Amino acid sequence: MIGIEGLKSEDLDECFERQMVFGGGGKMGGGGVITEWKDIPMELLLRIVSLVDDRTVIVTSGVCSGWKDAICWGLNYLSLCWCNKNMNNLVVSLAPKFTNLQILILRQDKPQLEDNGVETISNCCHNLLDLDLSKSFKLTDRSLYALARGCPSLTKLNISGCSAFSDTALAYLSGFCRKLKFLNLCGCVKAASDKALKAIGYNCHQLQSLNLGWCENVGDAGVTSLAYGCPDLRALDLCNCVLITDESVVVLANNCPHLRSLGLYYCQNITDRAMYSLAHSRLKNKHEMWASVKSKYEEEGLINLNISQCTALTPPAVQAVCDSFPALHTCPGRHSLIISGCLNLTSVHCACAFQTHRETFPLPHPAH
Repeated sequence: MIGIEGLKSEDLDECFERQMVFGGGGKMGGGGVITEWKDIPMELLLRIVSLVDDRTVIVTSGVCSGWKDAICWGLNYLSLCWCNKNMNNLVVSLAPKFTNLQILILRQDKPQLEDNGVETISNCCHNLLDLDLSKSFKLTDRSLYALARGCPSLTKLNISGCSAFSDTALAYLSGFCRKLKFLNLCGCVKAASDKALKAIGYNCHQLQSLNLGWCENVGDAGVTSLAYGCPDLRALDLCNCVLITDESVVVLANNCPHLRSLGLYYCQNITDRAMYSLAHSRLKNKHEMWASVKSKYEEEGLINLNISQCTALTPPAVQAVCDSFPALHTCPGRHSLIISGCLNLTSVHCACAFQTHRETFPLPHPAH
């Protein structure tokens, strides 16, 4: 693999001389022998490009017009996370070339991306399916409006930490990007409101995963809209959504049978009623899926539940949830039922704990 540093034309020529490639006819000289780098077949070039890092891909696209055309046509994944400065200029330069991108990762350690960069993406990359804009603190509503108009096929969008977005712009986006399945709004305090969640529930019926962590304006009305509008919801993070009450958990339990992961960290209004609603939903779904094969039933249900700092919960209610969902674990190394900060829940144990106890202290055999 040729790295970005020291990638010179003479290096390419030397590598080419060492690894002569023999192929079919075409425009190659020497009776089918590739005599120049530009003669490498597109399929082989794209295979080589798939093995190198993204910086090398960008440099390689400038070797000759043939390589540029091939890479720009065939490249569907690009990550610029490595770019520590001038990411916005790089995006503005590359987006018009790589028009067939389906996955674009622009996660940043320090804010670089600006609205005109996202507007260029939306104007050129209409096939985009997966876009990561996390920590883009400089972006404003202009970016969301642009994505709504130019990238309607998005199925995965990460705008976590983009604190300047408004709920009006997010609601507008949901009306155009109706195929969204994965949406990360963690820390989007202004954007993630009940108003926006109502729009998402109304428009994005295929949604499977939503992160609302630290979105303090989210309330029961918004979660209720999600539960009714997104029945295929499988992962929902409501950590530190301090307005959430039992009503949200009850409506999720009753309307989202495929829910696998639920984060309720520091939702201190949650009481035993919420836990029992989850436990009872398991029994309800079991009866509804009785006609299905057993293995399918076993694949359903919670496998992750975070109730840390939910100090109003009592052991019997949480134990009922743990008993209803065998995939929830409290045992070392498999923690998927997170109860840190709840000292009164230390007696709650998963099925593994009882199994270990039985193996350690087996019941005596009756005398014959």
